Amino acid sequence: MDNPLADLPTDIDDAALAAELTRSAAQLAARMRVEGLDGQQKTSVSDVVTAADHAAEDLVAGTLARLRPGDGIVGEEGAEADSTSGRTWVIDPVDGTYNFLSGLATWCSALALRDADGLVLGAVHQPTVDEAWLGGRDVPASLNGAPLGKLADRPLGEVCLATYLHPAVLPDADLREPWFAAISGAATVRVFGSGSCDLAAVAAGRVGVWAQQSVPEWDWLPGAALVAAAGGRVEQVEVRGRVWSVAGRATAVGEVIAALRS
Repeated sequence: MDNPLADLPTDIDDAALAAELTRSAAQLAARMRVEGLDGQQKTSVSDVVTAADHAAEDLVAGTLARLRPGDGIVGEEGAEADSTSGRTWVIDPVDGTYNFLSGLATWCSALALRDADGLVLGAVHQPTVDEAWLGGRDVPASLNGAPLGKLADRPLGEVCLATYLHPAVLPDADLREPWFAAISGAATVRVFGSGSCDLAAVAAGRVGVWAQQSVPEWDWLPGAALVAAAGGRVEQVEVRGRVWSVAGRATAVGEVIAALRS
C-alpha cells in the first residue's frame, strides 16, 4: 500500500503535520472499512479493535518517527517511543471503533501534541462528514480551515451535555451517583460514542459541555486542545477516587463539576 505521507517535508510545521496525519489516517481506515473488516474484543463487546486501527496508527507513528525523531509517541494500540525533545504525540487512530465497525458516522482519527507546559495542539478528522478540526496553544480553533468563534458562556440548564458511561459500571454508586447528578442539570443529554468527536462538537458550540470518567489521554487531549483553543474551560477533577474530564462553556463546566462533587 502506498504511503500518502511519504513526501511530507521535514520542515512542515506541527499544525499542518497534525492535520495531514489525521486526514490520512482517517482516509486509510475508511478505505479499509469499505473493503471489509472484522473486529476483535479488547475489554468488552463494545470495546473493539480492527486492522484499520493498527494500520492507521502505524501510518501516523511511522511518519512521526521520520519527521519528528526526537518526539515521544503514545498510541492507543501500542505505538510507543521515548521523548528526547520534551514533546510527545498522543495518537488515537480510530476513535469510536464500535461506531466505525458498525457503520455509524460518529468516528474519527485524532492526535494531540503535549510538552512540559501542557497541551500544544490537537487535531481531529471525521471523514464521514468531511470535517477537519485543528486548534491549540498558539493555533486558533478552526473547522476545515475556517476559524471558530469564541464560545459564549452559558449555564448547564441551557445546553446539551455529551457523555458516556459503560452499562457495566452502572452498579458502582461511586460512578453512577455523580454521573446522574451531572446529567440531571442539563437541558438535554447525548451519548455519541466518540470522545474526540464529542469534544470537537463542543469546540464548535454544537454541544455545550462534555463529561466522562476515567478517560485515557488519547480520548481526551485532542479534543481538549480544540475546546481550549475555542475559549472553553477544560478541567479534570477527582471525585470518589475517579478522575472526571469536563470541557465546554465555562459556567456549564463549573456546574457539572459542582454536581459531580455533590
